Amino acid sequence: MSGPAAGTARAATTTTDVVCLGESMVTFLPSQPGRLADVPSFGRGIGGAESNVACALAAAGHRVAWVGRVGADGFGDHLVETISGYGVDTSAVRRDPARPTGIYFRTAADRGTGMHEVAYYRAGSAASAMSPENMPYEHLLAGRVLHLSGITAALSADCLALLRDLTAPRAGRPLVSFDVNHRPHLWRDGDASVLLELARRCDLVFVGEDEAEETWGIVGAEAVREALPEPSVVVVKRGSAGATVFSSGRHPGARSANAEGADTAPTAPTAPASPAVAFGPDTVTDVPALRVDVVAAVGAGDAFAAGFLSATLRDLPVRDRVRHGHLMAAAALTAPGDLADPPARDHADRLVALDDGAWGRLRLGPGWTAADRAPEEVRTP
Repeated sequence: MSGPAAGTARAATTTTDVVCLGESMVTFLPSQPGRLADVPSFGRGIGGAESNVACALAAAGHRVAWVGRVGADGFGDHLVETISGYGVDTSAVRRDPARPTGIYFRTAADRGTGMHEVAYYRAGSAASAMSPENMPYEHLLAGRVLHLSGITAALSADCLALLRDLTAPRAGRPLVSFDVNHRPHLWRDGDASVLLELARRCDLVFVGEDEAEETWGIVGAEAVREALPEPSVVVVKRGSAGATVFSSGRHPGARSANAEGADTAPTAPTAPASPAVAFGPDTVTDVPALRVDVVAAVGAGDAFAAGFLSATLRDLPVRDRVRHGHLMAAAALTAPGDLADPPARDHADRLVALDDGAWGRLRLGPGWTAADRAPEEVRTP
């Protein structure tokens, strides 16, 4: 069953922790630095904010599904096979015989520099045809958490309608996580202010302080929270300064999970049947970022969301959720490409448990996730 009428009521138990919805594309990574015009060859990978989150969560031991649309072509085969290879359930992915799988090429330069180039070939892609009428709601609403991003809203009017419907009040709605993920090039012919509307309908929101200013003209973490009063938790990412979390009296979370990611209690977190509302005065938590020797500044935001969601599923304290987000982001920053192996859970837990001074002395470089050492051995002056 698909469409808005599907999944209005869910069973009390579920075997999926997180369902991620969005477009994934085949990405072509340059063999050397330089302009796209000068790069002689490219290696093939995958890219897509929501599938990145799904793969990182699966690698961290959670039960995750990715739902999207791809073409009935070789690139679609590659995406589905690669994402499922991370342990992600791709059984609900739809194949479109009339539209292609999206692809893109990028340079090696940091996207924050003027040398960065990206060439997207996604107009008219299979994913851009996602709508409330053709997506499997019985799968989308089956997890403990539904993770969405603003990228989907920019792909087409049908995609925006899908996000509006999935974030609408409904009985038994899973906890809805939303990463604003403003991409200016996708909104050249649209109004990105709709991202604020969508964010206000969700339970957990991730937004960068810089993108809030660029997209909505809102300056400062406190002003972001004022503009987003409804979500139970708002995570404002502040780059190298760290992150600030505004959490109301009711935190979205889940019952505790064991080391393999299985629930110790079968109930799932759910949103109320009306839009999320604040449940009391906020608790404000500031957590500084880590010092990282950056290899490639791509995928860090998706990895941060995965780390925060992983810790949310385990019902850890807010500070620890942010620290797990920072560690996942550090894993992405210290590896090439959008995806990186996360640290083992017990390794990450030991680092998260460090006191503030020891946390501030950490410096992480390439290969740190494989070095399962005591906290003292990864500290640096």
